[in-house]
Amino acid sequence: MHINPYGSAPVLLAADLANDPPAGLEELLRRCADHDMVVERAAPSDFPACRALVDAWLTVVDATGPAERAERLNSLLAQHVSYPRVTDHAGSGWHVHYRDSDSSLQAQLAVLILVGTALHLTTQGMSRLARCSSSDCSRVFADVSRNGTQRYCSPRCGSREAVRRHRAG
Repeated sequence: MHINPYGSAPVLLAADLANDPPAGLEELLRRCADHDMVVERAAPSDFPACRALVDAWLTVVDATGPAERAERLNSLLAQHVSYPRVTDHAGSGWHVHYRDSDSSLQAQLAVLILVGTALHLTTQGMSRLARCSSSDCSRVFADVSRNGTQRYCSPRCGSREAVRRHRAG
């Protein structure tokens, strides 16, 4: 997966993994492939570390404001991201990696998700990562809308909440 300047693809992958955690390594690899992430190496022992990474990323989602969000993200970036390097591995075209070439699956995911989140938040807005505003939903979403006003994880949750407001009023 190439991280575009908006960072949305890795953030959408992270939200997908957070909202519907994979049951095992095979499912995790399939979901990464569904999001166009090329996995260079994976071992069964990687799975628990990948789950822990998504849990750590959720602390960024649940931060109470931009400063706290940046602090939590910076802490994770410092733990997981190394110096940038230009690569053309597997003939996929020249691009930048922020990790060593022989990284584990967890390290690959960490770099994609964390750098992608940093790019998404700094280019689109620090508030564009949240949990659903519906009273009965806590799913995570990355706001990739044009106007940056997304409040619900899906149109379904937005509609259900509108019906609740209508019936209550």
